[in-house]
Amino acid sequence: MILTVTLNVALDVTYGLPKIEWRETNRVTTVSCRAGGKGVNVARVLHSMGVDVMVCGLAGGVTGDAIRADLAAAGIPNRLVRIDGESRRTLVLAEPDHATLFNEPGPRIWGEDWGVFLTTFAELIVDCQALVLSGSLPPSVPDDAYAVLLRMAADASVPGLLDAEGMPLRAGLSGRPAIAKPNARELEAVVGRAGTTVPELLHAAGELRTWGAESVVVTRGADGLVASTPDGNWAGVAPERISGNPTGAGDAVAAALVLGLVEGQPWPARLADALALGTAAVRADSAGDVDLDAYQTLRPAVRLEKL
Repeated sequence: MILTVTLNVALDVTYGLPKIEWRETNRVTTVSCRAGGKGVNVARVLHSMGVDVMVCGLAGGVTGDAIRADLAAAGIPNRLVRIDGESRRTLVLAEPDHATLFNEPGPRIWGEDWGVFLTTFAELIVDCQALVLSGSLPPSVPDDAYAVLLRMAADASVPGLLDAEGMPLRAGLSGRPAIAKPNARELEAVVGRAGTTVPELLHAAGELRTWGAESVVVTRGADGLVASTPDGNWAGVAPERISGNPTGAGDAVAAALVLGLVEGQPWPARLADALALGTAAVRADSAGDVDLDAYQTLRPAVRLEKL
């Protein structure tokens, strides 16, 4: 089983529309409402591929109940700890070629709730093959929360993937994740300097490895990804650019990477799967969905280079 942790779960509302007219009335053409948050999206992708997954995290209020109900309807098991606060919502305005996101901060988490979560996590991690820690932290949860969970997983010999930004990423690296997966903007922010070329990104990724990550995979949107691993450095691009909603593409990349970790795939195979699955996710209407037919078509045509 792969355990995904989403401490700041959300109810994702996606409005599809041909074009946003700011300061004007906009007519929405499609509406989607479902459980979300990065770890939930990773679990949804893995579940669609027939992988045994479990979602855990913190959820409260009417929104939290809606999140649990949606996961149950999708057949995705969860152990979401019930909290007093109201879980957040996110709003995605999805135009044909890009998306605009509005993310609420989430509820404050009190000490008792955090203690219950840690107990729940300790029970779950012993039966897992791998761990995914994704997304933002709710207000009042300490910045080193991911590091704490990674150390608990290491004590159970469970490798982890960390997909975060800012201080949760910087502090989480001390937990020594098997894979850290920032995007280029998040990498730039955490190392404190600009860099867009492949050599610059690989140099910055190397810094994250000195801070604790075993491997670092940096996503670059339509420009593909770069990776710094114990087996070498890599750069790859998908065979074609696909129009659609890119909101969940990074989560699909994380799903492919953690599955490759569990299956013991060599790095070239993991990265090719990640590029193909991330690109196929752009064709789907909502984060957490992937076009598996597109994935099968794209996978053999991925271009990957060892540097």
